[in-house]
Amino acid sequence: MTIKKTIAVAVSGLILLCLGGLALWPSSQLEVPEGARAGSLSMKDCEYDTEDGTVQAECGTLVVPETRDDPDSELIALPVVRIRATGSAPREPIFRLAGGPGGSNMTFPQASRLTESHDLVLVGYRGVDGSRRLDCPEVAGTLQTSDDLIGTETQLRTRTAFRACAERLTKDGVDLTAYSVVQRVEDMEAARKALSYPRIDLLSSSAGTRTAMVYSWRYPASLLRSAMVSVNPPGHMVWDPTITDSQFAQYSRLCAADRGCSARTDDLAATMRTTAGDLPSRWGPLRIKDGNVRVAGMYGMHHNGPGAAPQTAPNIIDAFLSSADGDPSGLWAMSALGDVLLPEGIVWGEFASFAMLDAPTAKAYYAAGGDPGSILGNGGAEFLWGGPEGVATVWPDSPDNAEYRTPRPSATETLLVSGTVDFSTPAQLAAEELLPTLSKGKQVILPELGHTGDFYEHRPEAGKHLLTTFYDTGVVDDSKFDTRPVDFTPAAVSMPTIAKLLAGGTVGGLLIGLAVLGALALRVRRRGGIGRRTGIWLRVLAPIPLGIGGLCAAALLVWSVAPQTPLFSGRVIVPSLALSIGLGVALAWIHPERPARARRTGTGAAIGGAAAGALLGLLALTGIGSTLTAVVGAAAGANLALQLFEGFRKPERTDPAPETATPETAPETAAAEPA
Repeated sequence: MTIKKTIAVAVSGLILLCLGGLALWPSSQLEVPEGARAGSLSMKDCEYDTEDGTVQAECGTLVVPETRDDPDSELIALPVVRIRATGSAPREPIFRLAGGPGGSNMTFPQASRLTESHDLVLVGYRGVDGSRRLDCPEVAGTLQTSDDLIGTETQLRTRTAFRACAERLTKDGVDLTAYSVVQRVEDMEAARKALSYPRIDLLSSSAGTRTAMVYSWRYPASLLRSAMVSVNPPGHMVWDPTITDSQFAQYSRLCAADRGCSARTDDLAATMRTTAGDLPSRWGPLRIKDGNVRVAGMYGMHHNGPGAAPQTAPNIIDAFLSSADGDPSGLWAMSALGDVLLPEGIVWGEFASFAMLDAPTAKAYYAAGGDPGSILGNGGAEFLWGGPEGVATVWPDSPDNAEYRTPRPSATETLLVSGTVDFSTPAQLAAEELLPTLSKGKQVILPELGHTGDFYEHRPEAGKHLLTTFYDTGVVDDSKFDTRPVDFTPAAVSMPTIAKLLAGGTVGGLLIGLAVLGALALRVRRRGGIGRRTGIWLRVLAPIPLGIGGLCAAALLVWSVAPQTPLFSGRVIVPSLALSIGLGVALAWIHPERPARARRTGTGAAIGGAAAGALLGLLALTGIGSTLTAVVGAAAGANLALQLFEGFRKPERTDPAPETATPETAPETAAAEPA
């Protein structure tokens, strides 16, 4: 093997070795410090990213028991971040409680709005952010391979998946009853004590307001003030379809007053009901999943501000109206994006443990017949709860929950912030069920705003003034807010636009890949192969368009004829890259002097090497990044396989060419012959 070939082998091998190292690299999950005791907290200087840039902070690890009632319980670790107040006379610190459930509590870019007079503290949620994470690949995998996210068969399989996850985690020593909202409150209280704060303020949102409520009921002396944005009283993690339809009616009134929207429909709610009742099954050859559209539609209706685009109410409405006008492309985009984004967007085990607080409500809802025929079929509830035999029937319920399934009286100074068109946490629920229990409670209802994100996006200074004035003085001042009319004009990147970009880009990528592959094949056919130097460059550069083409071909197959196949799974990515990159690299490797048998064997080796490299690259990272590393791995694997094949292949024996008579010998031969 020459020096150049040795270097080529080393480079390809090094790339694959790096990908393998990434695949085997231990996760960065938090660990319990050696020798730590329950309640201990160690802090060190760090930095934290906010919307105003990176700020100095303190980061640490809080150690708590998993099961507080068990003296022999294992310890778990939770991350803690504290951003110090910038002012000289800080007031009570603010503990932030994010929504979800099933999401992290450690990301809060708006923290910089509140740190002028207050420390801002983030404590990780058990089951999500800490040393023990309640992942349920059984559930995510079931949803990823579903023909419809909320179809009847999917709900039955989801129930089985939740049971299997609960059994596996329990067998691994996890106490699932210890991941209730009550235990989350106990974690916050342990952090308060460890940080030596006499009293704290709370800032909660969506499902996080549950934690704030239970905190005020269990430890009123620990709290001064509590601000809840997008309030979710107990029992309402199951959406009320009647209220949801009344919110569609509110959007109908807003649409009627909007020139552009009213020109498209006389009655928005009626048009959406008609369209949802007879959803098209395809956009051209591409499959539209009914349940996916309903789930994505429900979540998209939560926000109407541009910051949440493209998943916003105006874009969802535009997709339905466009379908009513004969263009269902936006509904296909919702269906396709739902398959990709929804199954892994939640830590399902933590969601289930937290949501069991509302299990009796879910059972009662389904016992009464479930959805009565609402516009979106209560798709959000069907997705989270998995139908009448879903989470509520198979996941362990915590004894902690019994006391907190209905609102209790509280004397904590509390501010409730709601939007008039919040599909997730309707303002009327906070007004009717929680506000009467608050002796020092006040509610602000902001016109035409949706869920939490709309509050932080619309008039940031107004939101900052409302919160800081309340925390500093107890006064509720929403005077800086105004009405933001809902803009029914779809965003520049609307759902139909996304659909056309996805479909057009996919077809374009496929054509580019086919063009490169066809050019290589044509060159080999016409000239017997490709020059050695040109072939080297092609083997390095051609895998990029070839890989894109292969992935695009696979995507079109999934979207059209294999809807139960996860788009970014190994069974899609590995074969598509093995064939496209492996075959392309093999064609670039062929040159005129290479024997036919070697060409066939080398092509097989390149395809096999590309498959192995693609799998290694797919395991190296998670998310969309894994697709990129899979392309790199496939290219390196194909090239390495060919380099090793060349290095160890024995030259094929060839028969010597037969001798031919020359002019000089021909007469002699003739003369020697008898006359």
